[in-house]
This record gives sequence, C-alpha cells and structure tokens, in this order.
Amino acid sequence: MKQNKYDNAAFFEQYSMMPRSISGLSAAGEWHELKAMLPELKGKRVLDLGCGFGWHCRYARDQQASSVTGVDISANMLNKAREMTDDPQIKYLQQAIEDVDFENGQFDVVISSLALHYVESFDETVQKVYAMLSAEGTFIFSVEHPVFTALAAQDWHYDDKGEIMHWPVDHYHAEGLRETSFLGNDVMKYHRTAATYMNTLIRAGFEIKQIAEPKPSEEMLSTIAGMKDELRRPIFLMIAAQK
Repeated sequence: MKQNKYDNAAFFEQYSMMPRSISGLSAAGEWHELKAMLPELKGKRVLDLGCGFGWHCRYARDQQASSVTGVDISANMLNKAREMTDDPQIKYLQQAIEDVDFENGQFDVVISSLALHYVESFDETVQKVYAMLSAEGTFIFSVEHPVFTALAAQDWHYDDKGEIMHWPVDHYHAEGLRETSFLGNDVMKYHRTAATYMNTLIRAGFEIKQIAEPKPSEEMLSTIAGMKDELRRPIFLMIAAQK
C-alpha cells in the first residue's frame, strides 16, 4: 500500500520541526556511517528514492555528481526540497517508490534513506533498482532495523517507575505489515528480517559490499541527553551492494 502522510498539513508541520528536518544530515544520527558507505560520486548519475527535503541530493552534487534525481511521493516534501535547491542538475519527481520507471542503466548510484520499510514489495523494488543501475553500479540504503520493526509498539519496556528496562523483540519471523505510531499518527511499515533484506539483494544479482548497524556519533553521545540508550539496541540497518 502506498502511503503519503507527509501531505497531511498537521503531520508535515510536526515532521518539519524535527532536528533532522531543520539541520539536515548533520542531525541525522546515522549519517556519519552512511556517508562512509557511499562510493565516489564525482561524475556519477545519482538517484535518491524517498528524497524528502533533498539533503542527500544536494550532498551528491556537492561531491560533483554529474546529475541527481530525487523521487518522493509527497508534494510537501518536494516543495521544500525545491525551495532549498538552486541547482539545475538536481531534478525532483513526485512519484511513489513503487511506481518508478527509469531506463535500464540510467543511474550509477541509487540511494534510499529510511524509506524502504514503507514499501510493501521490497523484492520488486530491488529488481527495478538492479535494472536501472549501470554495470557495477551501487545501491546504498538504510531502513529501520528489524529489531526495531519486529513489534509494532516500537518502544522500550519500562519498569513500574518508568525507567527503561530493555528493548522487547517478538514476532521477529512474522514478516509483513506493522501498524505503528509516528509523531502521534498511525503509520504503516513493513517488517522484514535481516536475512530477507540481504537474500533479496543476492537473488536480484547484487553483491553485498558492506553492512552497518550504526551507533550514535561520539558528539551526539556527549551532547544529547538519553542518547546513550541508543547503544542498547540497533535502530537502523544499512546495506551497500554492487551490481
């Protein structure tokens, strides 16, 4: 099911006030590791699936990518991205990830940040990405970690004093839809095991080059209250694969 919460005015207003919406990549806890997984972007044709405000698109151009295409289902997201972008080599398209239809070999690098856990058919998306990549092209993406998505509640287990006890994991192998809450709204996500993410890439013909389960940076650990709890369980899974 294609989901577009971001064109709801109240939801988008809340999202726009999040630190990573205001400060961009520097406020994204996983960016320091995702950045290190990216290939050389100079001269590359880049596609960003679920581009949001266009932070990764602009970064790619800063690294001298020859052209960048950002795709997002939300008009609000893309309006903001266009407001923040002054570069004729960056093009934004309003489209669901499930509906992308580009020519074979059209891109050298495909990026997707925290979007593919909203896509029902990961298998079909991976096959499309494989086809649209050039020979030896790279696919780098991040999703919410399966340990994080297994239970729809997506919350810590607390004691009777409200103190964090542990992060519960249950129904891990029951893949599929999870109806959860984000910014006070009902949101649909799709849980997959780590093995499913990796084996789907392998079946499509990709070679997995790197896997990361990022921890907060030392700066975040020292400056943001409660960030040390993020060392107790992984929140993101990131994979770099090559055609």
